[in-house]
Amino acid sequence: MSGDGTRCVHGGDGRDHEVGAPVHHGPVLTSAFHLGLPEQAVSGADIYARADNPTWREYEAAVGGLDGGACTVFGSGMAAIAAVLRAFGSRERGVLLPADGYYVARALADEELAPLGVPVGYCSTAGDWIAAIAEHRPGLVLLETPSNPGLEVCDVAAVAAAAHGIGAVVAVDNTTATPLGQRPLDLGADLVVASDTKALAGHGDLLIGHVTAADPLHAERVRGFRTRGGAIAGPMETWLALRGLGTLDLRLARQAENARALALALRETPGVHDVRWPGLADDPSHPLASRQMRRWNGVLRFTLRDVPAVSEFLRRSTLVDSATSFGGLRTAADRRARWGDAVPGGLVRLSCGVEDTDDLVADVTGALGA
Repeated sequence: MSGDGTRCVHGGDGRDHEVGAPVHHGPVLTSAFHLGLPEQAVSGADIYARADNPTWREYEAAVGGLDGGACTVFGSGMAAIAAVLRAFGSRERGVLLPADGYYVARALADEELAPLGVPVGYCSTAGDWIAAIAEHRPGLVLLETPSNPGLEVCDVAAVAAAAHGIGAVVAVDNTTATPLGQRPLDLGADLVVASDTKALAGHGDLLIGHVTAADPLHAERVRGFRTRGGAIAGPMETWLALRGLGTLDLRLARQAENARALALALRETPGVHDVRWPGLADDPSHPLASRQMRRWNGVLRFTLRDVPAVSEFLRRSTLVDSATSFGGLRTAADRRARWGDAVPGGLVRLSCGVEDTDDLVADVTGALGA
């Protein structure tokens, strides 16, 4: 297998390199395709842009190659999660989700699936998933590891083995780790879901997501939900995400370098508590994370005294944006309790960008020290 950087740059490039052909194909911006005469067969051809698009296929080939399965692109990460929950949750078996995972996924389960009679159960990311699976006996288990925003970790292989023992499907939200940091399908998961809006696209200028399946039948089912539900990605957004994917390896390396330096500096900064980043050797998540993750990323968390302290920090910083997304070029901080997460009011999820490490550490520690 080629290295991470090579696969990011050349993933999805299955074209013949004919003389005079463009090195970089642009997005296919059409809603309809030529069908030919009525008696002509159209099997395998593009017929309508809600069903397929050449730009999707190029992106899906690239991301699927990184994940290790068959990829289906969606219009957002939540569209991807919604497709998985609706495709594999049922009234008979229900779904089991992380209690400390992304809050909108929980809201979708509670407010849309539960009223339709789909049983919804929860387990904290660092909790006893084996016992929760035995208790709820779900048809779908959705994990998020490292979790957002707590950065807790669960054992994907162990959960997958327990879930498969009762015939359940296992999906892993891999948004925080990225496919360079973690390959859940290799650990036994059936599906990978992610908000590519974050690190894969990487520039904070589009919405996109994907689901990758190990089993072609699961991939076909997911793709059917996309076609019928219409939660499709625009070809321009898909093309931009493919362009951004080319630098994921480089961006992730700098973001992880910044996260390590900042996490160590924050531990020595007065008024900063509970600094968590799985890449630190003494972080509670590190032993497990180091076994199932290939690389670290740039997202960390810490807690300040209260809401005014977070506000003062953001006012004084010149490099940190107050924004709710993560994985982009610019460092961004988000006070997660404002969205309803069950975390302290002063908890900050900080996504390190690709700024110079010394500049970022000086800015953040200076703002906090002030």
